[in-house]
Amino acid sequence: MQAILAPFSASISELKKNPTALLKQAQGEAIAILNHNLPTAYLVPADVYQQLLEKLEDYELGKIFQERQAEKHLAIDVMLDDL
Repeated sequence: MQAILAPFSASISELKKNPTALLKQAQGEAIAILNHNLPTAYLVPADVYQQLLEKLEDYELGKIFQERQAEKHLAIDVMLDDL
């Protein structure tokens, strides 16, 4: 069985009937949208989604930094005056 990763859940039918009421009830928290009692989607407020995207971007930048740190031994020292 799939875990529900949200403090609130609603069926697709409930979502269709009154999405605004669901959002008010969740008070800014994520809502798991269920189909036959299995999560099929998550509804999150726009600001939460933006925060998630920013954290993902930070994570990806961190990975790039680590990769480049591992290649630091290949770098060549250059003086700015030599350029």
